[in-house]
Amino acid sequence: DALNLMDADRVGAVHRDYVRAGADLIETNTFGANRIKLRSFGLADKLHEINLQGARIAKEAAAGHAYVGGAIGPLGVRIEPWGRTGTDEAEQYFREQAQALLEGGVDLFILETFRDLNEIGAAIDAVRSLTDLPIVAQMTTEEDGNTLDGTPPERFAPELEKRGATVLGVNCAVGPGPMLETIERMEAVTGLRLSAQPNAGKPRDVEGRNIYLCSPEYMASYARRFILHNVRVVGGGCGTTPEHIRQIK
Repeated sequence: DALNLMDADRVGAVHRDYVRAGADLIETNTFGANRIKLRSFGLADKLHEINLQGARIAKEAAAGHAYVGGAIGPLGVRIEPWGRTGTDEAEQYFREQAQALLEGGVDLFILETFRDLNEIGAAIDAVRSLTDLPIVAQMTTEEDGNTLDGTPPERFAPELEKRGATVLGVNCAVGPGPMLETIERMEAVTGLRLSAQPNAGKPRDVEGRNIYLCSPEYMASYARRFILHNVRVVGGGCGTTPEHIRQIK
């Protein structure tokens, strides 16, 4: 996230690669730019600047051809009742990040890779206290469709809808196949539009590097299936290159 300040040109170049590939929506480079995560790198005092600049870089790269989603991820600590951080405290951390992204001009918010319903609920409340812009709320699940905390889609989808999300979804952790099954279960319990950002398959360790082996064509074939199940935000998580997005498009 600090690259937004240290090497804005490189961040902008990555964004532009995806815009050129046909993306209708790009995300700010701010997934970990909350106070708790930045504090561990001695960057907490740069929080506002990192998020503001992240939004501005993405807006410039989008150049009116794509929407910009303000990316907000988990805090990196467990909140009550599983940890010491209170829900109100968590909401304040999310609010200060969301405020800076708003000032940078984001078109919507993408809350992603959450495992804890309480935590993503605090993030939704924080954004809703500031704006009526759309919120894409995404949990991350295991192969069985449940979150890493064991919450099934039949529970988390209606809860996210009740909390005020605009679009409900899943991202990260699994490839397109298992994610489609989760999406089908979500579709059965909510009428809201859905989002799906699978990884490009499960990573393989190749000489110490995570390599994602799903081809762009394979990802695109699943994009068609997602759309048949009320998915209206289709993308990719880890391992997704501009070529994957080009084929999906």
